[in-house]
Amino acid sequence: MEPLPYEDGTYRTAPIRVSFMAKALPSVVHYWRLYNIVAKSSRMARRGEYGTEEWGISSIFILRSLEAVGVRFEITGIENLTSFEGPCVFIPNHMSTLETFCLPGIITPFKTMTFVVKQSLLEYPVFKHVMRSRDPIAVGRENPREDLKAVLEGGTRKLKEGTSMTIFPQTTRAADFNPSEFNTLGIKLARRADVPAVPVALKTDAWGVGPFFMKDFGRIDPSRTVHISFGEPLRVKGRGDEEHGRVVEFISSKLREWAV
Repeated sequence: MEPLPYEDGTYRTAPIRVSFMAKALPSVVHYWRLYNIVAKSSRMARRGEYGTEEWGISSIFILRSLEAVGVRFEITGIENLTSFEGPCVFIPNHMSTLETFCLPGIITPFKTMTFVVKQSLLEYPVFKHVMRSRDPIAVGRENPREDLKAVLEGGTRKLKEGTSMTIFPQTTRAADFNPSEFNTLGIKLARRADVPAVPVALKTDAWGVGPFFMKDFGRIDPSRTVHISFGEPLRVKGRGDEEHGRVVEFISSKLREWAV
């Protein structure tokens, strides 16, 4: 698949005409489109026809759906995905459901990838077929020791096979970034597999967090720009404390910059 049209490593949403319905009901319009994209992808996955390219394309369709209701994207640092050969560990903060849907379309033109995900995502109606087809590393979050083993062993195997891993070190999605809740699992995986760690800063609160059992489907707010920035790849040395600190500082500094 073709990547988004980047200029000097940056993509910004071009001015578009937003329909009256999308302006009036951005959440309704987007989620209707999202359902159709996911339903089609799920049917393809059940038939064994949903590979990395199809995943990337459907992810871009979701990004375009958000743009069509007025959400603007600014994606920077793409040159940091092409500055080295082979797989890596992407280490982002976690703010909303948007990154789960949109990161594949941004990353897969450059790197084959999959996620470390909650086990519950593999049981989610309709979406489970899509997620299972990507062969992610699933963790239950009930036994930290078993989760650590699954990520380090399974993640290392996939990285050795050439598949990059995206891991969210935060235990929950949060609009505010708390470094004390940002664990070192991504750095540990990169060190064990001897691959670069790539920090990713995200500001994705244009896709809100919903109430109770609808947390994945909060309000879509086109007044908030989506920011995604990829940092320089880091080679982990020693225990990785310095590299973990650099990941945290990259994310923190970007969030401060975007808050202005």
